Amino acid sequence: MSVVYLMVPLAILLAFVGLVAFYWALRSGQFDDVETPAQRILFDEIKEKKETL
Repeated sequence: MSVVYLMVPLAILLAFVGLVAFYWALRSGQFDDVETPAQRILFDEIKEKKETL
């Protein structure tokens, strides 16, 4: 039972750190454009194939 006294505050602290990290990522613009990075991979691959021909 004494381990609960250690684990509950540790879990709350870890959740708080996660929320702060998510808030920082949200405010710094990490989630502004979620489509372009996925498409950029495809365009880079096409560019590399054209350069080798």
